[in-house]
Parts: sequence; C-alpha cells; structure tokens
Amino acid sequence: MKKILFLAPVFLVLAFLSGCDKIADLLTFYIEDSQSVKIASNFPIGQVLPLTPITVPTRSDEKFKNENTSANLVKDVKLDRLTLTITDPNAENFDFLQSISIYISTDSNDRILLASQDNISTGVNTLQLTPTKEKLDKYVKASSYTLSTEARIRKPISRDITIRTDSRFKVTADPL
Repeated sequence: MKKILFLAPVFLVLAFLSGCDKIADLLTFYIEDSQSVKIASNFPIGQVLPLTPITVPTRSDEKFKNENTSANLVKDVKLDRLTLTITDPNAENFDFLQSISIYISTDSNDRILLASQDNISTGVNTLQLTPTKEKLDKYVKASSYTLSTEARIRKPISRDITIRTDSRFKVTADPL
C-alpha cells in the first residue's frame, strides 16, 4: 500500500510533464494590422449608420511561414485587441460617437461581430473596443477579409475625421 501511495504522485508528475510537452509544441504568435478610414462630416444624429466597408489583405500565409507553421496547422485565432485612434485632425476626439460595432466577413454570408463599444466616453481620442469571443480562424486564413462598421452618432460631425484601426489577432498553431 505504501508503494502505491509513493508511486501515485510520480505518475501524476510524469503525466503533467508529458502534457506540458504537447502544449510547448504549439506556437502562439500575433498578427497585427492597421487600416485608416475617413469619416465624412454631416452624419445624421442618433441613427445607427453603416460606414463604407474596408477590404483587408491578410498576408497571413507569409506570417505563418515566418512563424514556422501553415494555415492548415492553425488551431485557434482570437482577436486580442482592436484600437481606434483619431489621427486627423489631431485635436479631434470621439465626442461625436455614442457606440460602434465592427464586423468581419469574407463574403456576404459569414459576417460576425469582431469588436464593439457602447456608451463611449467623451474627451478621448483613442478607443479600446471589446473583442468578440468568436473563433476567427476562417477570416485570418483567407486571402482577405472585409471590415464593416455600424456607428451611432451622438452629435454632428463638423469636419472629416481620419481614424486608424489597429487590430491584433492571437494565433495558436502547430509547428511544421
């Protein structure tokens, strides 16, 4: 009986260590992208408005190759963060924006929410949106994806505003 009690922890440690080897064999890396979009002035107040969709080339095959993996070995892709920053005019802030939702798609049938933010604070020129919990493998593995936006405007936009969208996807894959 004492032998069994002594060997049980040894077997547990061995099982744990072999599981760690499998986890260590997985690669985790990030794919980052930036896009700029210009918002024209004179949007209606209080309505949810779609903004012009942006097609984003992924260049993911190149990134997978640099990380010593390939698209068919990708296990999981999640949005790590999505940040919006007003780049022009410099003095502008997001006071005009009440809420925003950004969607991702590869065609007209697979659009899902990527990130969103409601009740946006006034006086800020950078927004950190809340990412979706959805798996995004399909979108990042594609040659391109489309970002579309719906925004609720709080107050009139008196001049054109340029916003930079910075996204970072966390990718987990097996090595080649």
